[in-house]
Amino acid sequence: MIERLTAIMARLRDPERGCEWDREQTFATIAPYTIEEAYEVADAIERGDLDELKDELGDLLLQVVFHSRIAEERGAFDLNDVSDAISDKMVRRHPHIFGDALHSPGWEQIKAEERQAKARSGALDGVARGLPALLRAMKLQKRAARTGFDWPDASRARAKIDEELAEIEAAPPQEIEEEVGDLLFAVVNWARHLGVDPEVALRSANNKFERRFAAMEESAGEGFAALDLDAKEALWQAVKRRGE
Repeated sequence: MIERLTAIMARLRDPERGCEWDREQTFATIAPYTIEEAYEVADAIERGDLDELKDELGDLLLQVVFHSRIAEERGAFDLNDVSDAISDKMVRRHPHIFGDALHSPGWEQIKAEERQAKARSGALDGVARGLPALLRAMKLQKRAARTGFDWPDASRARAKIDEELAEIEAAPPQEIEEEVGDLLFAVVNWARHLGVDPEVALRSANNKFERRFAAMEESAGEGFAALDLDAKEALWQAVKRRGE
């Protein structure tokens, strides 16, 4: 039960009897672990490994309990407050299920109204800076698009990529990083217009590259690293033809 986990965390954080490492942690120091655990959950889902998913969900739950315990120690909130807050939010965002509304006004509209209630007036307010860069770029673009700031079709978004490529080629060394960032942002925009989630697409490409590279190594054996680039490229094309 969740009570057992919260008790374990309280003991680990105990100033006198707790674990030295756990006592030293702060919101900031464990935030990277929280992000990592969320990705490991996604990886277990992608691999269809339910036993692993159970373990990874537990690791992610531990992160929620950890953050909540630190907040409780500061007198800010506790795990019950976290649970109540998300419960209230789910009820509020489903007025057609838990209220008298006949139809839902839409998730994004409800979220926009919540941002206004929190005195956030900008269309881009509330897009978390800790999100993966590709995902955050797409969320920023979607928010901007709802204000009418968007290309009318995919072809215009595609043309922006050529423009950004030219700017990279003409840029001095100290500006290359910024221009490459602009190019990646433009590619995300084009993917969005094509109906493609760039984060999912790149994850799939990473997995494909990893799979094909392993197949190349297996084909060549221990001598793989010593092969020249042409030989490696021939192996790569052979792997592709096999459909790996």
